[in-house]
Amino acid sequence: MKFAVIVFPGSNCDVDMYHAIADELGEEVEYVWHDAENLDRFDAILLPGGFSYGDYLRSGAIARFSNVMKAVKKAADEGKPVLGVCNGFQILLEAGLLPGAMRRNNSLKFICRPVSLRVENNETMFTSAYKQGEVITIPIAHGEGNYYCDEQTLKRLIENRQIVFRYHGENPNGSLDDIAGIVNEKGNVLGMMPHPERAVDSLLGSADGLKLFQSIVKYWRETHVVTA
Repeated sequence: MKFAVIVFPGSNCDVDMYHAIADELGEEVEYVWHDAENLDRFDAILLPGGFSYGDYLRSGAIARFSNVMKAVKKAADEGKPVLGVCNGFQILLEAGLLPGAMRRNNSLKFICRPVSLRVENNETMFTSAYKQGEVITIPIAHGEGNYYCDEQTLKRLIENRQIVFRYHGENPNGSLDDIAGIVNEKGNVLGMMPHPERAVDSLLGSADGLKLFQSIVKYWRETHVVTA
């Protein structure tokens, strides 16, 4: 399986994402600059965290117009796994690949620490390695992680089981309904504020994020690899 890590000007978690895939997961991965126009050779697309274009206007508001986003949308339409973490989540929201918007943390402060998440739906291509209701530890690092959507959108997210992760025990940023991560209706685009790529080895304080990437590979093998 081959992963693409999209690199925008201002990305700073691309190396963490690359390490998670190459060194911990053991799969192929390449950096792809934001001006790329074709992602057809990749099986999964990863949008890392950081401060794309300096977070000017709004986080992700400029990155959504990058050349590569047309190819990201194409990959999403084709059903390929697309994961956006932190700034990557914000870009997916701005691009309309996921519903809702991101606001500043209710504390108006940048928060960087491990948090507890509850797995709300383990029947997605990103979460099949987890148990339903499992509580995991994943770090956050953001100033604008306060997810918001209108009542109708929230109702639809709940009914369709699109809320994949919720903050458990404490909501660090004021996010609506404790939402930490959501998928699109098709289930192949995941946006989340916590950083699973920073929780892939116990030496980092947690290896709970590795299961997310293992789930992606499991899904891909089940749908693409033919065994005799």
